[in-house]
Amino acid sequence: MTETKPAVAILMGSNSDWDVMKNAADMLTQFGVPFTAKVVSAHRMPDEMFEFAENARKNGFKVIIAGAGGAAHLPGMLAAKTTLPVCGVPVPSRYLKGQDSLYSIVQMPKGVPVATFAIGEAGAANAALYAVQILSVTDEALADKLADFRRAQNQKARDMVLPL
Repeated sequence: MTETKPAVAILMGSNSDWDVMKNAADMLTQFGVPFTAKVVSAHRMPDEMFEFAENARKNGFKVIIAGAGGAAHLPGMLAAKTTLPVCGVPVPSRYLKGQDSLYSIVQMPKGVPVATFAIGEAGAANAALYAVQILSVTDEALADKLADFRRAQNQKARDMVLPL
């Protein structure tokens, strides 16, 4: 059996971010998109973070999903060091419930974009869906899976009944 190289990297600043970021992993798994997930802290592992970002394209990655809480510098610093698309996921923080993380990720300077998603689990899942959309531009089978996913969402909403 040949192993498929991961197309997506899911990075986070701490293992405590996994409860949120596993939602990205679950979504990518649902679509059969190979990924790697690891801790790469912007503040505690800056050299490793720079090395990862600088070599991500060469290592076969197509999209990076980065989750961070608090100061949340990881997505922006990765974006500064790679030309790959970076999806930023604000992880809820203890004191400001992730608002600090959201503002840190969304307020990037002109020229260093980070696609920023909602705070928490929905943001992580949607970041993965966005990665799937990016990859589906050149992968018809993935585009078909995405269309099936959207049809299933539509049907699920149509089947909803209010408890009157």
